[in-house]
Formats: sequence, structure tokens, C-alpha cells
Amino acid sequence: MILPLYITEYKGKKIAFYLTSIVGPATVGMLEEIIVKGGKKILLFGSSGSLDKNITDGHIIIPTSAYRDEGTSYHYVPAEAGDFIKVKTAYRLLEIFSEIGIPVIEGKTWTTDAIYRETYRNKELRKKAGCITVEMECASVMAMAEFRNVDIYQFLYTEDNLDCKEWEPRLLGNMPQDIEKKYVCIALEVSIRL
Repeated sequence: MILPLYITEYKGKKIAFYLTSIVGPATVGMLEEIIVKGGKKILLFGSSGSLDKNITDGHIIIPTSAYRDEGTSYHYVPAEAGDFIKVKTAYRLLEIFSEIGIPVIEGKTWTTDAIYRETYRNKELRKKAGCITVEMECASVMAMAEFRNVDIYQFLYTEDNLDCKEWEPRLLGNMPQDIEKKYVCIALEVSIRL
């Protein structure tokens, strides 16, 4: 896999970055390449769907554990380990966001690899299990991080809302460019503190 890496300097520190893919298998495959190239501390950030209608558009979520409704995590951590993968780096990330004064919500996320298949029944089950967001990479990534013994940090931001009878796209597909830039700036601030 040819993965273009870019280097930037931010506040005197060099940071490598790349554009990852969507869904666990592709994201984990790219991360395996990054680790082979020497990646030790990795920050991922991206969008998620809200499972709580009271979480406003664009709010930052720090996942503390991820429900395994995908396949990749099972190649790294056996099924007997349970339905949730713990995000071992979450508490350090929470400290960093507190240091830089950015409010966040911490909680469980639901990782699925079936695009557009967050059925009402499954959504309700995941909410009962305590999940506040749904996304497509966290459980896969954190299982691989545990297996490879690397530090991977992840924050999410909410774009659409699934906590309703009919799906609400909210910011999905309509994210203003200034908000996208805001997340990149946040990622840079976080990166220099890892």
C-alpha cells in the first residue's frame, strides 16, 4: 500500500500527517503501515453520528470504549474479551483537552462497519448499552493499538443525528470549511502535547 505522508511544523514541533480512509479494515491497514514506518503516538479524528439528540452539531466526543459491531477488532482481540474495547488513551486525551480549554463529552461509542445500516433496533440497543455516538473505526483501531502496543488517541465530532424517528443529516455533507479548519487546528494543538 502506498501511503503518502506529509510533514508539517507546528509551534516548533514536526508532525507527520495523512488522510486516512473510512471503515475499520482500511483505517487499520493504513495504521499498520504508519507503525511500520515508525509511528509511536498517533492521533485520529473524524466525524460520528450522535445517539443523543441533545449533543449539539460539531461537539467533540472522546470515546472511552467502543462497542464491537464490526469484524476487524476480532482479528486483534479475541471475542472472549467482551463486546467493548477500552480506549486506553482516553484519559490522557481528556487531560489535554482540559489543558487547552476545549469542552468535550466523554462516553462509549458504537463501531459498525455496515454503511447506512444503523437500524432503529440496533440503535436502541446501543443506547441502552451506554453508547452516545456511532462511527466506523474506533473498536478496530483500538484493538489493533492494544495488539501492537502503540498509543493511538481518537476524538470524534458529531455531524448527523440518529436519535430520532427519521435520520437528521445536520452538518453531514454541509460542514462549513471554517469548522473543518477548526478541527485541524485542535488536532495540531493536541498533537504537540502527546
